[in-house]
Amino acid sequence: MKLFEDKYIVITGGAGFIGSALITHLNELGINNIVVVDNLGTDEKWQNLVGKRFLDILHKDQLFEWLVGRESDILAFIHLGACCSTVEKDANYLLENNYRYSVRLAEYALAHEIRLIYASSAATYGDGQLGFSDSHESLTQYRPLNMYGYSKHLFDLWLAEQNLLDKATGLKFFNVFGPNEYHKGRMASALMKMVPDALNNGVIQLFKSSDPNHFGDGDQVRDFIYVKDAVRMVAEFLINDKTGIYNIGLGEPHTWNQLAAGVIKAVDRPVTIQYIDMPPDLVGKYQNYTLADMSKAQKAGLSRPKYTLEGAVIDYVQNYIIPRKYW
Repeated sequence: MKLFEDKYIVITGGAGFIGSALITHLNELGINNIVVVDNLGTDEKWQNLVGKRFLDILHKDQLFEWLVGRESDILAFIHLGACCSTVEKDANYLLENNYRYSVRLAEYALAHEIRLIYASSAATYGDGQLGFSDSHESLTQYRPLNMYGYSKHLFDLWLAEQNLLDKATGLKFFNVFGPNEYHKGRMASALMKMVPDALNNGVIQLFKSSDPNHFGDGDQVRDFIYVKDAVRMVAEFLINDKTGIYNIGLGEPHTWNQLAAGVIKAVDRPVTIQYIDMPPDLVGKYQNYTLADMSKAQKAGLSRPKYTLEGAVIDYVQNYIIPRKYW
């Protein structure tokens, strides 16, 4: 199957975790007319692109020059590129990289009536006391806990204030995990530390609760979604006409203890769980509970995730982390 053969699909952050997984999924659909935009830097992120099919790769600072004269050649932008560190302290950098770059890209895309699909984040929801609804009416109420979440929230608000939410599609990713996150260091999913610790030391470390009146140690709740399910949902927006903000999550609550239990099953050996103090830079900025409201996505006809949490963990651990393979 060859789709959109005469048009470019531009993926910013295409060498990153979700971006490279999306390219794999699109390649499996027979879609290769992809332009990757990223900053490969000096780490091993480039390995995420090995074996994938795309037309070109650009540094993120080259994109707008490359776009000149190609206004009618582009089917869609899938804008995933951003600094995703929840502990990044440089607010000016986050504003420039995550917010203003997104505004500039949106202005180009919307001026030329090009599909814009972009990554927002569940970090925009803050502590969760106001819920996790992707309803536009709730947008101004949310209070992110860190500057990363705020930089994402600002772009959502900009679109709303410009009355452009019906012209773009924002995706609020919850806790996505899976292959191709080796380069992310501290910002990789917890499984990247859990698995080596389980295999080498027979121990998995989880944070003690910062709110013991409501959550036990390791019983903080997350909406974990496997990257293979997440990118399948993203790709569906290339062939539907849905706009606005949508949650991308499993829609089921799971605790860190449950995630650890999945790892223990996947490595198939005795492992104990050890609870440790939360790092000081996370105290007060840590979400103890996240759960995507997926009713809007389901009403829009998006596919439901194929993987259970346990099934996803087993696939990831046994087929990717242990043999250190990419997807």
